[in-house]
Amino acid sequence: MSEQKQKSIYSPSPSFAYYQALIENTLARTGKTFEEWVAILHSDGPSDEKAQQGWLKKEYGLSVNPSSLVVATDKEGATVEDYNPETYVDKMFSGKKEPLRPLYEQLLRIGLSIGDEVKACPCETIVPLYRNHVFAQLKPTTFTRIDVGLALKNTPTPEDGLIDTGGFAKKDRITHRIPISSIDDINDTVCHWLKIAYEMDEKKSK
Repeated sequence: MSEQKQKSIYSPSPSFAYYQALIENTLARTGKTFEEWVAILHSDGPSDEKAQQGWLKKEYGLSVNPSSLVVATDKEGATVEDYNPETYVDKMFSGKKEPLRPLYEQLLRIGLSIGDEVKACPCETIVPLYRNHVFAQLKPTTFTRIDVGLALKNTPTPEDGLIDTGGFAKKDRITHRIPISSIDDINDTVCHWLKIAYEMDEKKSK
């Protein structure tokens, strides 16, 4: 009997789902596979990245979004199907940042337990936590510290370890952070502000 594949604790990022939809729409309209489009660009298209989108539009009628994805994929040498959240996390916490992995895993467990609608969607350098939008993120900022970033809008900063990043003034999503350098730093304050950020991202009824 074959071993059943273990379900990942991670979810595809919203951008991944968006790219998948772009691929499906492109396939439906053109009849070519996405890999064929990348091969066409690589073989016959201009080498200048800025000219590639215009070339795809002029020669084949590809609209902006699909052509952008084809150009990006050709440049990176990977397909959207290569998205692997576990690989992102392994690379993020490799080398000198490997000792931060236990702190990250503890923070991730807490983040996922905050509410039923939490999704962890790793990127190359951070692990955003989503509800309807990103409400928090886990980032190995240095070799010795993980920052728990929080979307708290213009919440006043109390004297409990929460740091104002200046993000609200800059219209950034993440406005505050809590630095984590040891397991002792993962305390009730972290849980409290993760919960607040999660609740602030509740979808408003129309």
